[in-house]
Amino acid sequence: MAISLASLRTNTALTPPRILMHGVAGVGKSTWAADSDRPVFIMTEDGLGKLQVPHFPLATSYADVAEALEALLSEDHDFGTVVIDSVDWLEPLIWAEACKRNNWASIEAPGFGKGYAEALNVWRDYLDKLNALRDEKSMAIIQIAHTDIKRFDSPEHEPYDRYVIKLQTRASALLQEHSDVVLFANYQISVAKSDVGFNKKVTRALGSGARVMHTEERPAFLAKNRYGLPDTLELSWAEFMAAMPQSE
Repeated sequence: MAISLASLRTNTALTPPRILMHGVAGVGKSTWAADSDRPVFIMTEDGLGKLQVPHFPLATSYADVAEALEALLSEDHDFGTVVIDSVDWLEPLIWAEACKRNNWASIEAPGFGKGYAEALNVWRDYLDKLNALRDEKSMAIIQIAHTDIKRFDSPEHEPYDRYVIKLQTRASALLQEHSDVVLFANYQISVAKSDVGFNKKVTRALGSGARVMHTEERPAFLAKNRYGLPDTLELSWAEFMAAMPQSE
C-alpha cells in the first residue's frame, strides 16, 4: 500500500481502554471490575467470592484462557468488558505453555533467563487476542494483578521500597507498555506521630477504610494513564468513567 500525506488522520473517537489494575489484598479490585460495562470474567484464580457476574470456568491452562478469548472474538454476544482475574495467576500458565512449546521440564531449564524471555512470546499472543477484542468487538480490557513490595535501586537516590505488579520483571514491563491505564488501588491512610515519653516517638497509620486508585506514578508505586486523569480517584467505576475523556 502506497503511503502519502493524504493518508494522515486525526482521531476524534476514543477506543475502549486497556486497563491494568494492581493493588493490595482485599481492597476491592474484582468488585471494581464487576461494576464495569457488561463485564465477563476469565478466571485464573477462584477469587470472585459472592460476586454474581458472568464468567468462564476456572482456567487451568493457557489454552483455556486462549479459548475463552477466541470464543468472545468469534461468537455473538453483548459483553462490553473482558476481565482477566488475575494476570499473576495467569503467569504460571503461560510459563507452562512456553515449556510445552519448547519441551522444557521447567521455565528455568534453559538457564540465564532464556525461559522467561521465551514466555514473552506467549504473553504477546495473549495480548494480541486482547487487542483483537478491543479493535473488532469494541470491548474494554481490564487485567487485575496483585501487588508486591520490592526494593527499587534508583540511579539518583538511595534505594527505597515500592509497590510493584506481582509479575516477572519483563512480563510486568510488557503489560505496562500494552496498557493505556495502570491503576494502583490502596486504602487511604495518614500517618500520625505521638510522643510516648523518654524522647521516643511512635508512628501510627490511620485510616477510615476509604479506598482510592492512583493514576500517576510516584516513588511508592507504579501507575500511569494516557488520558490526563486526576492523580487520585475514589475506587469506583462510576468515578473512573466520569473522569475519562469522552469521544468528540
